[in-house]
Amino acid sequence: MPLVRLTVVADEVEAEVVCGLLRTNGIACNYRSTDTAAGARDGAAGPVGPREIVVDEADLDAARELLPG
Repeated sequence: MPLVRLTVVADEVEAEVVCGLLRTNGIACNYRSTDTAAGARDGAAGPVGPREIVVDEADLDAARELLPG
C-alpha cells in the first residue's frame, strides 16, 4: 500500500507522540521532514521543524479518527 500524509506537526517530539498513539492502536506510521521552508537550514537535518506523519493508505480513516479535532 502507498503511504499517505495523515497530518503535519510542529516538530519531531510531537511526531513521536502522535506515532506512539497510532502504534498503540495498531496503526503503523512513520514521519519525515516536510519541504516547508526548504533550504532555510542549508539542508541540515535535525529535530526542529515540521514533520509529516504518514500511514498506509488503508489505515488513513482509522488514523484520522484517533486524532483530536
